Amino acid sequence: MKVWLTSSEIAELALSGLPTTRQNIILLAEREDWARFGALCRKREGRGGGVEYHIALLPVAARWDYLGRHGQTAQQPETAAPAPLDAPGGRAGIELDARIALLDALAMFRRQSGVSLTVGISYFADLYTQGRVDVADWVRQAVPRLSARTLFRWHSAGRNGEIDRLAVDRGGTRRGRGILDAGDSGRVKAFILALVVQNPLYTTRQIHETIQSKYPNGIEVDGALRPVPSQRLVEMTLKRWKSEHNTELLALTNPDAFVSRTRVAGSYAHLVQGLNELWQIDASPVDALCLDGRHSVYICIDVWSRRMVLLVSRTPRSDAVQMLLRKAILLWGRPKAVKTDNGSDFVAKATRRLLAGVSIETITSTAFSPWQKGVVERAVRTFQTDCGRMLPGFIGHSVSDRKVIETRKAFAARLGVDDNKAFAVEMTAPELAAHADRWAGDIYAHQRHSALGMSPFAKAASWSGQIERVDPEALNVLLMPAPDSNGYRTVGKQGVRIAGHHYMAPGLLVGQRVFVRMDPEDAGRAWCFAEEDSATFIAEARCPELLGEDPAALRAAVAAAQKQLVEERTAEIKAARRKITSRTVLESRMELAARRNANLVQFPKRSEAVTTPALDAGLEVAARRRGDAPKAAPVTDEVAAILAQLEHEHQAEAPPAPKPTRASKVVKLRDTETEVQRYRRFLDIHKRLEAEEPITPAEAAFYGGYVQSAEKKALDDMVEVFGDEALG
Repeated sequence: MKVWLTSSEIAELALSGLPTTRQNIILLAEREDWARFGALCRKREGRGGGVEYHIALLPVAARWDYLGRHGQTAQQPETAAPAPLDAPGGRAGIELDARIALLDALAMFRRQSGVSLTVGISYFADLYTQGRVDVADWVRQAVPRLSARTLFRWHSAGRNGEIDRLAVDRGGTRRGRGILDAGDSGRVKAFILALVVQNPLYTTRQIHETIQSKYPNGIEVDGALRPVPSQRLVEMTLKRWKSEHNTELLALTNPDAFVSRTRVAGSYAHLVQGLNELWQIDASPVDALCLDGRHSVYICIDVWSRRMVLLVSRTPRSDAVQMLLRKAILLWGRPKAVKTDNGSDFVAKATRRLLAGVSIETITSTAFSPWQKGVVERAVRTFQTDCGRMLPGFIGHSVSDRKVIETRKAFAARLGVDDNKAFAVEMTAPELAAHADRWAGDIYAHQRHSALGMSPFAKAASWSGQIERVDPEALNVLLMPAPDSNGYRTVGKQGVRIAGHHYMAPGLLVGQRVFVRMDPEDAGRAWCFAEEDSATFIAEARCPELLGEDPAALRAAVAAAQKQLVEERTAEIKAARRKITSRTVLESRMELAARRNANLVQFPKRSEAVTTPALDAGLEVAARRRGDAPKAAPVTDEVAAILAQLEHEHQAEAPPAPKPTRASKVVKLRDTETEVQRYRRFLDIHKRLEAEEPITPAEAAFYGGYVQSAEKKALDDMVEVFGDEALG
């Protein structure tokens, strides 16, 4: 089968989903930029030249069509078993498993393409973004896009065994460093939470404006002043804090509720160059019966040396895979990679997390493709045909053997002999395990292997390189089983509930989510780890009923630890609370409003003085109160006549009046002063006072009453902003 095709050959094949003309194939290659993947494009040799494309560039449907015509199945990158995004581990656990699955798919891609790490990461990221990497739907849903830089960071973390760096903790690097979290050395957070404690009914707007009032110049963070965040950010942060500090806030805001609710009551052999570079694992039912039925044997084989480790299990389980890995790692050291098939016991999350925690690469073969792990498949056959035939209770491993056995069973039944006697079933499961270990260590390990030219023992002994050892106790912790629900638990009032029992631990708060591992040697103890990465140890949880301890004493110890923890977390809030009164928010908002409105001045509007007899009387009384001369009394007819006569005499003696000018035609429209006139009058008096010139008592009274008036302050601001033009 050709794996390199020209555009003409691709068109002639008329593959599913592809054009059927050479020109359209060339246009498709240009549109999808196939040339970008240099390792998958090459110049055609021979006459005519041209370009050949690797079939890996074809769409999935076209590849399936092409490979199906040649009697082959398209290989798809290995992925972990599908899991819903609402799995008990939460989205953080799902994305962790998705990243591990993508690293496995990357390793498979590099093996198939033969490219270097840098080139492989770049190509793989591009293909994944284009949707041309076949992964499980839940993996693509968890990681919809992928960049080369991100994939390289994940690869580095997985290679160094830092699985916690693959855990998804969005915002984890920023958490605790934001303006509200770290501002003013943490006092901003304490102040806000203290406001909540003072009055849980304060709105976000009230709290936001209180912060603006307290920090008018900004909040100091890492030696720099930064503006107060928006009200929306305060709202989201406060919501997060209320969730994180629910227990502490409840203890401060509602002590009674705190007491009642939360208080403690194919083969890759030719690619392997050294020892422990690649292991292969598989399982098979043993072709022999035990007294308690038929068992399975798990086989781990080192591809380079062909040495073998066996483990007998009643049923296929992920626990058996983990115990097999523990046994092999303690005997041989840590491998670089382990290859399995798609069995549920091999792709279980617990198995994948164990391998990732020890920094072991996982490789999964394509479903229904046993040839991809031919070394271990051949090892299973060797065990069955060599060791299995020697075991008591052997039942055969072929159709012809089974026919002989069935005939033998029927004959035995006619003679009244039971199956155990007929098949010589006298072996227990521990005896089967012991026979398997002795066969692997004493017989198989020292027999000459045809592919090696020597025995597996001699091949392993010839290795002069370094062996990477793992501490047994640390490995035992990683192998501790997790209870149901994938090991995730929420701490309740009575502690962590596991299998109907309650485990209590100092240092845990009600509502906290943890990942739990059970101690296989002590059912009364459980070990709690952080929810995000399931690798950070938090506390030891104890069940008094299973340990035979005094429940009251343990509850008292846990309650005291909880009280101390709450006090430590609320100390700063309490300190800030003592400085807050019921008027803090009110006064802060008032002060903020005053600062905001200090520079606001209303432009003067056109006005006209209104006068009535009553208002005239009021003006006269006001003038008398100020000390100004009162208006003249009403003129009687007699007085009017005298005044008219005096006016006539005065005009007779006076020189002729000049001709009226254009200005004499101006008619005074109002008798009262405007705002601007009063302000100019004030300025004139003020100037004379500064020059130490005398003023009248009336002017002094006007000056004293006008200098503190709102009108004068408003006009001062206008003159300051607009100059004398503000006065017309």
